[in-house]
Amino acid sequence: MEEAQAIKILTDLLAINSANDHEGLIADYITVLFSEYSVEIHRLSYSSGRDNLVVTIGDHGPLLGFSGHEDVVAAGNLTNWQTEPFTPTLKDGKVFGRGASDMKSGLAAMIVAMLNLLDSKKELLGRIRLLASVGEETGEYGAAQLTKEGYASDLDGLVIGEPSNFDVRVTHKGVIDYYVYSKGICVHSSTPEKGQNAIMPLIEFAQAAQQLMDSHQKKDPVLGSFTHVVSQIQGGSQINSVPDSAWLSGNIRTTPVYPNEQIYTELEQIVADLNKKGARLKIRYSFPEVTLPDQSQTKLAKMAQKVVEQEIGRPSEFVAGTAATDASEYIQAGDFPIIILGPGAGTTDHEPNEYIEVNAYLDGCRLYQELARQFWNSLD
Repeated sequence: MEEAQAIKILTDLLAINSANDHEGLIADYITVLFSEYSVEIHRLSYSSGRDNLVVTIGDHGPLLGFSGHEDVVAAGNLTNWQTEPFTPTLKDGKVFGRGASDMKSGLAAMIVAMLNLLDSKKELLGRIRLLASVGEETGEYGAAQLTKEGYASDLDGLVIGEPSNFDVRVTHKGVIDYYVYSKGICVHSSTPEKGQNAIMPLIEFAQAAQQLMDSHQKKDPVLGSFTHVVSQIQGGSQINSVPDSAWLSGNIRTTPVYPNEQIYTELEQIVADLNKKGARLKIRYSFPEVTLPDQSQTKLAKMAQKVVEQEIGRPSEFVAGTAATDASEYIQAGDFPIIILGPGAGTTDHEPNEYIEVNAYLDGCRLYQELARQFWNSLD
């Protein structure tokens, strides 16, 4: 494929506004790209306009997964952008646009690699399955759906194209997003003794939770510190009424030292203790994700490191990540290696003026293609 065509695939994807929604438009575009080939294509709808896409090339041999999410985060305050976030702009060897680094460049490079393999007219010694998921930025629920439906169960290995600057991310923290809801009794603020203030138990919860989570000081030797942030709180209807409802949310990044199950138990105990004292609290979790176990000893991780050095000409390090990825869902599908490897540098993710270096993107197209070939040969 000519470089200009590969770049067009990237810019076409960037021009589609899939900020936390409308991933079906991405699925439509990718489907058209593969429509002239003899490949397997499946669409799984998560909700209206939000479609996961699965494309499998090849009909025999080892099966390597390529994973990329179709959604991007919101553009935020447009005055902070030097270009329109959904009008991709080429400037100074970079492509600017929301999702350029995280992670439409990884997704596009995987697509280009697959198309190049199909166009090579050579027999494919194995298979590639593209898993294009919805909702990664808000909970990995597309990957959860694909895992539940069995699309990852027969993989021999999986590469997730999140930005890694061509280092090989071999582990990352888990995540727990939680919400605590409080019920009270609304009365006039001049007679608060007749009601029950829904905000006050939440303040007690926040203080108790922060104190307990701050006590988790042991560091994982690879992933480092456990973290906890109370990130939102809201309640009440007006200043002269006792609030009858309130809620707060928190975000936790877990490590193997303090695994998810331990933290669930601790949070729920705080809720139970406060309810015994008269509070009316409930807690729920929003798509919690487990830690990705260390993959550094897997054949796939070591192979990826060598392919980066061969194709790009620089050392590739094994690194750990603080943010969760779709790997936390796919790892539950079976015993196969998972790595995170992408062309994005990660320096402008979720920021205004997000960009990808054009040369890095084109390197990614070539890298994924060669990695697939070597993976097939290693397991054939």
